[in-house]
Amino acid sequence: MDAEKIGKVIKDCRKEKGMTQKELAEKLMISDKTISKWERGLGCPDISFLTELSKILGVNIENILKGNIEINDFIGGNMKNSKYYVCPICGNVTVCTGNAEISCCGKKLEALEPKKADEAEKLNVEQIENDWYISSEHPMTKDHYISFIAFAKGDKIELIKQYPEWNLQTRIQRRGHGKLMWYCTHHGFYYQYL
Repeated sequence: MDAEKIGKVIKDCRKEKGMTQKELAEKLMISDKTISKWERGLGCPDISFLTELSKILGVNIENILKGNIEINDFIGGNMKNSKYYVCPICGNVTVCTGNAEISCCGKKLEALEPKKADEAEKLNVEQIENDWYISSEHPMTKDHYISFIAFAKGDKIELIKQYPEWNLQTRIQRRGHGKLMWYCTHHGFYYQYL
């Protein structure tokens, strides 16, 4: 741990929140001299303060201890390049348009790595009226099923949650070409182009 880097993160985040050293100290029920000491790199917060310090400053504990806050240089962009995260415990799905640190059920999640589906893995897609009708013979049991389907264009994402023991049949409004993605609880994250 680098006390100077940790102190800089604390100072920058405190100022970003518009707080004085005294205000931060009062929230932590310590002296403002202790905050000054941390910010000057002459000491580090005791582990007992990290959870509350993280909440007050709005930064995760890991970044405080690393003494580093990485800023996304992502501006605008294409929704087809969004990142998808799935919690292995509860199945929650999170979508992010840039780099993010995501956690759920106490675990840090990694972005899913999409694989291009081969002909046997692709979902069935038919055009019906002004929609894409999507279906599959994929197993949809409690232990092995497609958790979600997403259709991404440059400016939009439509995400449809799927549930075990339901037949996979859904319609998505046809709005031009895009990327159809789905997540299988056993085999991972796939995509195909429409």
